[in-house]
Formats: sequence, structure tokens, C-alpha cells
Amino acid sequence: MPRHVLLVEDDPGDAFLVGELLAEVAPDLGVTVVTSVEEAVRGRHLEGSDCVLLDLGLPGYQGLDGLRALLRADPGAAVCVLTGLDDEHLGTAAVAAGAQDYLVKGKVDGPLLIRAIRYAVERQRAETSVLRLREEQLVAAESARLERGLLPTPLLEGSGVRATAFYRSGRARAVLGGDFFDAVRRPDGAVHAIVGDVCGHGPDEAALGALLRVSWRALVLAGVPEERVLPELQRVLVSERHEHTLFTTVSTVGIAGDRARVRLAGHPPPVALRPGPCQLAPPVGLPLGVRASAAWEPLDVDLDPDWALLLYTDGLIEGRGPVPDEPLWPEGLLGLLADERDGDLPGLPSRVVERVQALNGGPLSDDVAILLLSPDGTDS
Repeated sequence: MPRHVLLVEDDPGDAFLVGELLAEVAPDLGVTVVTSVEEAVRGRHLEGSDCVLLDLGLPGYQGLDGLRALLRADPGAAVCVLTGLDDEHLGTAAVAAGAQDYLVKGKVDGPLLIRAIRYAVERQRAETSVLRLREEQLVAAESARLERGLLPTPLLEGSGVRATAFYRSGRARAVLGGDFFDAVRRPDGAVHAIVGDVCGHGPDEAALGALLRVSWRALVLAGVPEERVLPELQRVLVSERHEHTLFTTVSTVGIAGDRARVRLAGHPPPVALRPGPCQLAPPVGLPLGVRASAAWEPLDVDLDPDWALLLYTDGLIEGRGPVPDEPLWPEGLLGLLADERDGDLPGLPSRVVERVQALNGGPLSDDVAILLLSPDGTDS
């Protein structure tokens, strides 16, 4: 049931008549009367009104100009227009222009008037619900497109390596951020993997992350030498970023036989889970996009037969840790991974994220992307 109506009417007699008709059938309904659209907008009367009764014959307006001015001020207003006896065609045009209904002066009584107001409010609510649903569908579709770009299916068939991926958006964001990952098998049999994070959290950053992920995959599959992949990826970032200060951190791993080569560009280092969790320590180069002459020196690591490597983005370690007022940091993550050493390997990423969130006291503020690499067929 509407609680308040705004009547925009410059004729005192017509305003009095409308007020009396409403008082007869809805005595608890509040009515505010203003004489112009400008007064309605300046006085902020639209904000507290469930429905607007608008006279189309206001001085200074032609045709539907008054309605258009009111809807520009409040596109979501439920509006019933009032027309003269010889302007019914104008009422139908007003509905096409955004009004919910029209009433002809001299042909309306109290019950008809209150029914029109109720219907106008309900129709406007229904239209608003449909619009919100459509917006949610568009957001979901956009998120799905970004997900395909940022969170692909690894191409590891025949490699002997399994990749377990995990992604969770940060608090209060429905769409993905700029975190991305990928893992592919090169034509020579070597496996290459990447985890990255574009600074920022908007849709532009997410789109850039998707572009960088696809570009990285193309470079690797094209057989670009491993030491040239990050320099070429930086060229892509610099040419495509929408702000010249935008940078991206990445961690890459190349696996050939029982050896792995790790490179870092301003990113948290991977963790070797076996025989016990330990943080790999390659030289940390600058993030991509900071300096054209940047270099990223590798660290070569011998892999145990039951090796496992965990790559992750910094959202995992920047929430609160076990020490009061201190983030988890990589050291705290190593402790959690040590506690989980006896659990099944595929479920490790989700278990760790749940424990990190428990320490944080709720959802993490930043996105989390995790890529767990291990020999194919290893379940525990």
C-alpha cells in the first residue's frame, strides 16, 4: 500500500479535488502538493514519495516535457499523469514515454484514483525488479567471460603433471579481479605454469589479466625460449595497459624431468610441499611494467619423486594471521601447510583457504588464486 503521494498541480481547485478524493478512500495516505516540477526536484519531494501524480498541463511545458523533466530527475519514479478531457491521446503517449498510467480529469473518482496509484507503484516495482535481474544476468555473463580468460583449463595431457587450481573472489565483489593462472605442456614435453596478479580490482584489470594469461600461453606454446617469455609478456602489458603506472606480479615455473626452474617478478615465491613445506627462494625481480630493462634471474630446483609445488597470489597471505595485528605472510602459510601435510593433496588448496579465512575472521579482502602442481596420479 502506498504511504505517500506527490501531486504536481498548479491549479488549486484541481489540487483540492484530488486531495479530497484520496482522503475519502485512503485517509492515511500522505499527500504533498507542489506547483511545478522544479519545486518537486529542488525540494527533494521525489525521494519520499511512492507515486507522483503529474499534471501534463503545467505552465511552461509543452506536451510531455514536464514528464521527461521529472523522469530525468528520478528515472525510477512511479508516475501517473493527469490530462484534460480533450487530451487522452497525450496520456497514452505519456505511458509510452515512461509514465505508469494516465487519468483524465473529470472522469476519475476516489476508488479509481487510489487503484491507479497502487497499480503504478506495483508496475514500477516490477519493472525495477526486471531491470535488476537483467543487470545481474549481465554481471554473471561478464564474470563467466572473464573466468574463461583468467581461469582456464590447463593443457597438460601426456605431461605426467597434474594441476589443481583454486580461485576465490575477495569480499564484496561479484566479479573476478586481476588474478590469473595457467599451466601448459610445450611441444618438447616440458611443463610451464604461471600465477599472476594485475594490481587493482576493476573490470579493466580483470580484462588485462585475461589478456596476459592468453598471451603467456601463446608464447609458451609457440616455443619462445623460457628466458624470453617474461620480457615478451612485459611488452604486451606495457602496450595494452590502460594506465601507465599499472604493473603485474607473476611467478613462473618450468618443469622438465626432475628439475624445475622458477622465476619471480615481484610475486610471492612458490612453496615446495615435499618432503616438508619450504619456500623456494629465487631472486625476486621487479614486477612486470615497472622498468623496461628489468631482468628475472632463475632458480633451478631438483624435484623429489613425489614432489608438489604450490603457486599462489598474495591475497592468500595478506589477511590476519595467528599473531595479533600481523598478516599471515609466507611464514604463517608454511605453518598451515605443515599442519595439512597428511591430508589429501587435491583438497589442500580449499582446506588452506578455509583455515586462512578462519584466522582472518571472515572472507579475505583480496582475490586468491592457487595452482598446485604434482606428478599425475599422486592423490595423497
